[in-house]
Amino acid sequence: MSGHARPRLFCFHHAGAGVSSFARWQRVFGERREVVPVLLPGRDARAAEPRITDPGRLTAELRHSLGPLLDRPYALYGHSLGALVAHTLAGAVAGLGLREPDLVVLGAALPPHLPSPLLPDTFPSDHELLCRLVAQGQLPRAALEEDEDGVWHRRALPVIRDDLRLAAALRAVGRGSLRVPVLAVAGREDAVAPVRQVEHWSTYTTAGFALRTVAGGHFFVRDGRLPRLLSEELDMWPYASRAAVRPKSSGV
Repeated sequence: MSGHARPRLFCFHHAGAGVSSFARWQRVFGERREVVPVLLPGRDARAAEPRITDPGRLTAELRHSLGPLLDRPYALYGHSLGALVAHTLAGAVAGLGLREPDLVVLGAALPPHLPSPLLPDTFPSDHELLCRLVAQGQLPRAALEEDEDGVWHRRALPVIRDDLRLAAALRAVGRGSLRVPVLAVAGREDAVAPVRQVEHWSTYTTAGFALRTVAGGHFFVRDGRLPRLLSEELDMWPYASRAAVRPKSSGV
C-alpha cells in the first residue's frame, strides 16, 4: 500500500502524559496505517505553550493542527482524557466542514453521564491528588516522598491538574451522540473505568458499537497488546461501512 494512500490513526494521550505511550505503535501497524500521536500543548516539545482547559480552544487547536491531515480515511484512539478529546473531535468535524472519522476508539474512559472517580466535585489538594495518582499507578510512589519543591510538584501536578480541568469541561459539554461507529476498550482490572460502565458508550453513537476488554488496569495503553488489538479491529471495521451493528462484547 502506498504511503500516500494509507489511512491514519490519530492517538490522544491521557492526563499528565505526552505521546510516549504510542512511540512503538507504528511498528505494529507497519505500512497498512499511519500512526499519528497528537501532543496537546503544555508538555514535552510543547511545554512552553499554554495548556488547554477549554473545549472551544481545544476544538480550535485540533482543527488547526489536524485539519489538513483529515484528507483520507482515518480513525481516532483516545485513552482516558484522550478518549474525551477524541469524542469531542469526532463530534465537531462535520460542523467544521471536515471529513468524519471512520471509527472512534475510546479507551479507559467513562461516558460523560457517569460520575468519574478522577473528577471529584472539588479538586483535591496537591498531597491528596498525589496520593490518588500514585494509587492509580500514574505516578511512582517516590512522588509522595519528595518535598513541595520536588519535580512531581513543579512539573507533573500542574499539567495533570489542568488536564483534569479539561476533562471536566469536556464531560460537561460532551453528551451528544456521534454519527460514526464507536469501539470502547476497557481494562479488566481497571477500577477507574470498569468494564460494565465503559459499555455505556453504546448510547453515544447512532452507528455501530462494540466493546472489547484487555488485561490490565487504567493504563493498559502502555502495554503492547493494545496496538495489536486495534490493528485487528481496524481491519474488521470497513472504512466505507456505516451499518448500525452492535457486536457482542468479548475479552481480548
